[in-house]
Amino acid sequence: MKYVLQVFTGSWHEPAAGPEEIIRKIGEITSRIPADRVIIGWNTDPSVYKEVGAFLHRAGMRMLLWLPVFSETDSIADPDRALDIFGKPVPVPEGQEGEGFIFHCPSSRRNTGIVKELYETHFAGCGFDGVFLDRIRSQSFLGGVSGVLSCGCERCRRAFLRKGVDPDAAAKRYEREKDAFFNMAAYPANGRFIQEDGTAQRFFDAKEEIIAEAAAELAGYFRDRGLTVGLDLFAPVISRFTGQNYALLAKRVDFIKPMLYRRTEAPAGIGYEYALFEKYAPGARGRIRLTPDRAFLDTQLAALRGLPCEICPGIEINYDRELVRTDAGYIRESLDAVRDQGFESAALCWNMMQAPEEHLAAVPSGTERGRK
Repeated sequence: MKYVLQVFTGSWHEPAAGPEEIIRKIGEITSRIPADRVIIGWNTDPSVYKEVGAFLHRAGMRMLLWLPVFSETDSIADPDRALDIFGKPVPVPEGQEGEGFIFHCPSSRRNTGIVKELYETHFAGCGFDGVFLDRIRSQSFLGGVSGVLSCGCERCRRAFLRKGVDPDAAAKRYEREKDAFFNMAAYPANGRFIQEDGTAQRFFDAKEEIIAEAAAELAGYFRDRGLTVGLDLFAPVISRFTGQNYALLAKRVDFIKPMLYRRTEAPAGIGYEYALFEKYAPGARGRIRLTPDRAFLDTQLAALRGLPCEICPGIEINYDRELVRTDAGYIRESLDAVRDQGFESAALCWNMMQAPEEHLAAVPSGTERGRK
C-alpha cells in the first residue's frame, strides 16, 4: 500500500512552515514508508512549492495543490456568500469565528471563477501535478439547520427550479414539520439514504446535483491544464446533508479522499458532525447508532467500493490533546482496515508537520502485514 501525505503550509497570508522544514519532514517520512503524492497548500508563497516540488519530482512523487472552494476564499477575494432557503445568510458557527467556516454559493460562476483565478495568479508556475479541492460542499449542521438548508440565493433558487424543486416549498415544509423533515426511511452507512419526506428527499438530491456540477466545471478546467483532480469529502455517513454525493462526484475526478476521522472532535470529524445532526434535529427518526470502532470504519470503507475513480481513505495522523486524540494503536487499526478492505493507498491527514513520531512509526511500511 502506498500513501498520500498532506501538508498544511498555512492560510493565504500566514505561512506555517518553510520549504526546508517541509522537505526535511517529507524526507524523514518517505525514508520509511512509500508515498507517491503530497497534497500541499494553501499559503500563497510560491517559493515553498517550487522548492518542495523540485524535491518531490526528483524523488518520483507528485505534488498536488490543496485548494479550498466554497469557503476560506473570503479572506483573499470577494465571493458570493451562501444564503439559506429562508433568504438569510448562513450564520458563522459559534466558536468558529475567523476559522474559515463561512460558506459561499455553489451556483455562482463568480465563486468557481475565484478558484481558477487563485490558481492562475499564485500557483500556476509552481510545478503542481494536480489539484486537491477542499470544501466543495455546503455548510454542515455546524451552521445549524440553516447550514444544511442552503443555498437559497437567487442563483441557487433558479438552479433548484430547473431541477423541479421549489425551495420555497422546502422551506414551508420544514417550518411545518421541523425535525420530522429529516426523518429517515432508510439510512444505510453509505449515505445513499432515503428520507420519509419526499420534498426533503428531492431538495437534497438537487443540492447534490448542483455541487456535482460545480465540481465538474472545476475538474474540467484543471484537467484542461494537464492536472489531476482530487476531492476532499465527508465520510459517507455524514456527506448527504452537505451535498456530497460520492456516485456523482466520482465520475468527474481522478481520486477522492474520504475523511474517515473517528477521533476528531472538530469539523469533519464523523462523531462530531453526527452529534450536530442530533443536536439540531433531535426529534428526527431513523438515525443509525454511530460507534467509533473498527466495525463502523469497515462499513464506511465498504460503502466506497466500486466507485469509478481512485479512493484514498483519509486517516487523521496529526494529534491535538483537545481536538484530535489519536494514538499509534488507532492509526495502525485504521490503516489495517484500509488494507484489509482492498484499498491500494491511504492518505495520512491532515498535516504531516504535526504528526508525532510514534504515529509515524505506527504506519505500516506497505509490505509488512499490520498487526491486529
